[in-house]
Amino acid sequence: MRLLGVAASALLLGTATTNGAELPGQQDSGKEINGPCAACHGDQGQGGKRGEYPRLAGQRAAYLEDSLKKFRTRERLNLPMLPYTQERELSDTDIKLVSAYLAGITLQTTFPDFKDTDDALTRLEAMEKVMIIPKLEGDLDNGKTIYEKECADCHGKTGKGTWRYPMLVGQYTNYLQRQMDAYLRGERAHDMDADEADEVEKLKAKPIEVGVLGRLTKKDIDDILAYITRLQD
Repeated sequence: MRLLGVAASALLLGTATTNGAELPGQQDSGKEINGPCAACHGDQGQGGKRGEYPRLAGQRAAYLEDSLKKFRTRERLNLPMLPYTQERELSDTDIKLVSAYLAGITLQTTFPDFKDTDDALTRLEAMEKVMIIPKLEGDLDNGKTIYEKECADCHGKTGKGTWRYPMLVGQYTNYLQRQMDAYLRGERAHDMDADEADEVEKLKAKPIEVGVLGRLTKKDIDDILAYITRLQD
């Protein structure tokens, strides 16, 4: 039944609207494909263990697709992801469906108002859809200045990402810090040296060592992270 559902959804992919909206069949298939992913990333894509597993809900679909394909080819090596991208043999269609499903999940940033009649299950399910990142202390003016100069072109002025560059706002801060550390150690590629007009060549471009992050001090990075925690408001 799953194969039939995915096959039908594949036929409908070309009819989705240009803003990435999903059709009902696509959403159902994406949710089913996401089942094993939810064990670590949560039923709502909210991540887990306070950032050991990143938030995926609301993330840009193009970024999720790009990341899953890199996990699949081991261009981006992550041992916990190997069974889910290789042993499952995720097809390009599956990757597109699950990415669109996760991108379409909205997590609230304020606590819901409950009625006295709401039972425990209703309250629990509502709270699972809330994502509040604690605000960090730092020089917010410095963080904003550097973010807008060095980061906003790719990640957006409000931190919601652009094209295949990821959303940062609402992401676990300790996860972002770990990724920055990985970039600085050369374990992940960061800046790309490519012709912006040629998206195919952009995907093939080679990383420029650690790029922007290599020019920043630890204080600058801490200030950027502190500023990002304010963007969710």
